[in-house]
Amino acid sequence: MLKEIEKSRLRVSGTTDAKHKSQLGQFLTPETTARFMAGMFTSASHTECRLLDAGAGIGSLSCAFFERIAPGDLAFKNISLIAYEIDPALHSELNRTLSRYAKSINLSYEIKSEDFIESSVNRIQFESEAGFTHAILNPPYKKISSSSRYRFMLKNVGIETVNLYSAFVALAVLLMAKGGQIVAIIPRSFCNGPYYKPFREILLSNSAIRKIHLFESRGTAFKDDGVLQENVIFHLEVCGVQGSVEVTTSTDDKFNDLVSRNYPFERIVPPNDQEKFIHIPSPEQRDEINSIAHCSLAEVGIAVSTGPVVDFRLKEYLRAMPGEGTAPLLYPAHFSSTHVEWPKDGIKKPNAMVLNSKTEKWFYPSGNYCVIRRFSSKEEKRRIVACVVNPSEFGSSQVIGFENHLNVFHEGRRGMSEQLAKGLSLYLNTTMVDEHFRQFSGHTQVNATDLKLMKYPSREKLTALGEVASDIGNSQEQIDLAVLKVLKQ
Repeated sequence: MLKEIEKSRLRVSGTTDAKHKSQLGQFLTPETTARFMAGMFTSASHTECRLLDAGAGIGSLSCAFFERIAPGDLAFKNISLIAYEIDPALHSELNRTLSRYAKSINLSYEIKSEDFIESSVNRIQFESEAGFTHAILNPPYKKISSSSRYRFMLKNVGIETVNLYSAFVALAVLLMAKGGQIVAIIPRSFCNGPYYKPFREILLSNSAIRKIHLFESRGTAFKDDGVLQENVIFHLEVCGVQGSVEVTTSTDDKFNDLVSRNYPFERIVPPNDQEKFIHIPSPEQRDEINSIAHCSLAEVGIAVSTGPVVDFRLKEYLRAMPGEGTAPLLYPAHFSSTHVEWPKDGIKKPNAMVLNSKTEKWFYPSGNYCVIRRFSSKEEKRRIVACVVNPSEFGSSQVIGFENHLNVFHEGRRGMSEQLAKGLSLYLNTTMVDEHFRQFSGHTQVNATDLKLMKYPSREKLTALGEVASDIGNSQEQIDLAVLKVLKQ
């Protein structure tokens, strides 16, 4: 029956207004992904299944779960389902789908049109019903503002988070019975960053991570809806004893090239990490970086900061092209691959900013810097693309401006030696650094905080690398091989 449900999904998704989807954070789960998620559940000691599907849509996930019960793959005497779906336009389709399964398995179900967050908070605070034994979720993706009533309600049950998807999963964790299993497909953005730290703490303190699936390409999981958010699928056991974690990857949602490997939990969440970042290593990931990078940025003697120029606050001082009384201003648009093009014609951004007593604090002294764009485009193979800024490219200017969408490596807000800047840039442009960075960063952006938490080769090694930079070719393979050769000496 899932084939027929998939046809309904394509029809419903294709006829639903994009604005309506965005307002609800609604993206219906494709058949292949639903099957894969249902397949992550393991046999349990429960003889009765109490299933939660929050944000049920037309029922694709629940029905994929039932497909495993029908042949006895998951053996339950009784199955009861609570399906939350706030969009009334989907209720008739959802009811039609569930009623067909109720004829073939011992299933009772209830479709709730009420708000899942409000209902769950009330249930946790005031009711004593038995917890769910299973939950299968594709929660909505939508930010929660700091003044939202959701923030107030969630705080009443000890949840502090910034997005509906993390709120749904956190509530599901609190609603589960001991030993209950949760499978959820969610954006990878929760794996790092300060805003999701309270959510990570709820997840890690109340459940054990059993499995993680990573899609290697952005936009794979919900490509029909044009969603470019990087997604992961998690399998959790509430109150479980944490053991090793199975990590799988696939290039697309067909799962034909599935690769699997088990990792000790310490590799996923390092025990000394105060931020509780969740690292997701690729099963084929190289381990070279762990043998050559042992230093913090402070130990190397450099720092990284977000570019200080926020252009809309300094709009009156911006100039399209450099002129008398101005200094260079660099935007991401000035960086092409690994070199700087300034001034640059034909871009919508200014090339300069007036230098005076009111703006001088926003400039850096002229010098050698290593710069990374904070946002990568979907066409780029690497998340991190580093470039050296050399003062000779800006004539006699004594200062340089860096716009807020750039990350700047510096020495106490001053430039560093040319060799160190070149060596650092080469190291950051390697495949191994990109793979390492993707372990804990699900964002399409590169934050200065993430760069600070990475390990680096010593200052001496980076300088030695910079000294041979001019002899290294431009291909990715040449860069990777040359960097490893120098750093392993």
